Amino acid sequence: MNILFLTISRIQDIDSRDIYTDLIRKFRNEGHLVYVVTPYERQFGLQTALTESKGVYILGVRTLNLQKTNIIEKGIGTILLETQFNKAIKKHLNSVTFDLILYSTPPITFTNVVKNLKKKNPQAISYLLLKDIFPQNAVDLGMFSKNSLFYWYFRKKETHLYRHSDYIGCMSPANVEFVIRHNTFIPPERVEVAPNSIELSPSPFSSDKTKIRKKYHLPKDKLVFIYGGNLGKPQGISFLIQCLNVNKQRNDCHFLIVGNGTEYPKLKSWFDNTKPQNISLFSGLPKEEYDELVQSCDIGLIFLDYRFQIPNYPSRLLSYLKYKMPIIAATDVNTDIGTIAEKNGYGYWCESNSTAHFTECINKFIQYPESIKKMGEKCYQFLLNNYLIENTYQKIIAHIKV
Repeated sequence: MNILFLTISRIQDIDSRDIYTDLIRKFRNEGHLVYVVTPYERQFGLQTALTESKGVYILGVRTLNLQKTNIIEKGIGTILLETQFNKAIKKHLNSVTFDLILYSTPPITFTNVVKNLKKKNPQAISYLLLKDIFPQNAVDLGMFSKNSLFYWYFRKKETHLYRHSDYIGCMSPANVEFVIRHNTFIPPERVEVAPNSIELSPSPFSSDKTKIRKKYHLPKDKLVFIYGGNLGKPQGISFLIQCLNVNKQRNDCHFLIVGNGTEYPKLKSWFDNTKPQNISLFSGLPKEEYDELVQSCDIGLIFLDYRFQIPNYPSRLLSYLKYKMPIIAATDVNTDIGTIAEKNGYGYWCESNSTAHFTECINKFIQYPESIKKMGEKCYQFLLNNYLIENTYQKIIAHIKV
């Protein structure tokens, strides 16, 4: 079976570990021929080209900068993606007949690409991996209003993308419910849970917590709470700072923040001015170093802005579960990542506008440290039952008539 995967993620090394490359390898390992279309942002100086890497064809398309750039270039670059991808696919992949067209959000501007591919490959199944609900998330964060031209334009793009998708795979039950409720033109049977998932592999790093903590100058005899991931508007960094501020005098635990993003300077400024003794802040680490560091910690933290009307489901959860780490999810009331954790016994939830409630969650682990190991085992079991790449693969492949 020939599979086309459209993404704005920068995919170069098929053996790298993330939710998309793991899925690509799974299809390849099952005997399918996979073609990936990925941006070559102008900052890297590469021209559009088709290459082959370990049994997977990668079509890199020269684009404007889409990440780590100003909002104007990002916006224009996102709008131009359709034209650029269409042109590159027509030039380099026109002779290939596809059976499955996979694509993820962001962005929502693949509509015409999918439409053209479906026209040329009428037998193909189109499957949307919905990772981002835009433009509603931008409205939630106050970036623009529902009365703006921006909202009208992108909402139209969003609905067209849904209409051209045979199936929509969502990250969680709350995602499914939201999509169906706000897009009544979509038949409910076309929307399902196809969660973020990973290929489970043994860690190449030492599992000696003491050794790892010494390397990163972390206390060896205290519980370490880690937040790892993006530090941007969606994460509600102001609330994260408030939580750290009210707990900065504690001597019974340590907080570790690892990441980068548009809000990192705000967090760094607070850290430099406050100089807390029980908090460590690292700018983004390479994935290999992060994986080494995270397994030396005890509890994983997840933050999302309390204003979100849309349910989110950060993929960073997977690394916590993999290393048997219970979680504290400080989120909006619509996201179900915290309620799922509580229901299945591997974490606590609090609304991300109450530092008192967040501190209560911290105190539960401090007061009952013996619960951490038990909850950690439940983390791992939930990962095995729900978030392995095999599960997502089977969800998708079930719709294909071979």
